Amino acid sequence: MSQSSFMLHSKISDVIRNINQVMVGKEEAAILSLVTLLARGHVLLEDVPGVGKTMLVRTLAKSLNCEFKRIQFTPDLLPSDVTGVSIYNPKTTDFEFRPGPILGNIVLADEINRTSPKTQSSLLEGMEESSITVDGQSVALKKPFFVMATQNPIEYEGTYPLPEAQLDRFLLKLKMGYPTYQEEMEMLERTSGGHPIHSVEPVMTLEELVQLQEEVDDVYIDQTVQQYIVSLTSATRDHESVYLGVSPRGSMALMKAAKAYAFIYDRDYVVPDDVQYVAKFVLPHRLILTSEANFEGIAPEDIVHQLIEATNVPVKRNVSE
Repeated sequence: MSQSSFMLHSKISDVIRNINQVMVGKEEAAILSLVTLLARGHVLLEDVPGVGKTMLVRTLAKSLNCEFKRIQFTPDLLPSDVTGVSIYNPKTTDFEFRPGPILGNIVLADEINRTSPKTQSSLLEGMEESSITVDGQSVALKKPFFVMATQNPIEYEGTYPLPEAQLDRFLLKLKMGYPTYQEEMEMLERTSGGHPIHSVEPVMTLEELVQLQEEVDDVYIDQTVQQYIVSLTSATRDHESVYLGVSPRGSMALMKAAKAYAFIYDRDYVVPDDVQYVAKFVLPHRLILTSEANFEGIAPEDIVHQLIEATNVPVKRNVSE
């Protein structure tokens, strides 16, 4: 499906316009980040340093007028540095909870694979349950709550692979990529007199954002499209190159992402093209390939592409008398 074939939702168009003022050639990553946000999911941005991962998150937060928190993951970061800690106050002879940076609307988990798996896992409960537990007490997170985590490729020194359980919590995994020659020239021109992010103004309120999330829930998805989603995900479990396929959580994630993608393009229904497009970003990081497939250089993205090509696409709705 050609993205340019459809008009963006008016509110979403304002946010994308803001991001395009700061970022050059990253509209697809911006749209997919908004897909994740509207679907109440979380996104993992993976790429080499310096291609704009952090800048995308900052611009999105400013555009949505959200409370922005940043966690710089380092090897010595503790779980309490993420969730917060209770500190004894001698004046009141009581413990007071000091909230950590996870208590924000948009949380940037920067270089998440630079810290230990124990600290990485401190995000798990919040990402899945929208609450955290500190000293036995449950603390609700703010709404909306959205984690955008960045990581450098695993082959870089000093990184820790994310546990499979945590990878599955991310609705989408994106790669930014290097800009073209013309895009990089435009970046230099834009930043020669100061960075454009300083002029970004909010174009949406928190209340409007929550309302959009609720409207995404009402986007219609036909049973035939749901069957198509299940056919795709179940096929990953039977593929000869896949050791561990997509879980039922992955099927639900694919449906949520497809509904949000349809909504962004101002439709109140999902078509199979929506599923095919977002599947390239929802499914690959949920696959664990066999050792033979890894040896042969097969990538999870290759498997997803094969299955999209091989799975029958519903072409019309079944209508009963």
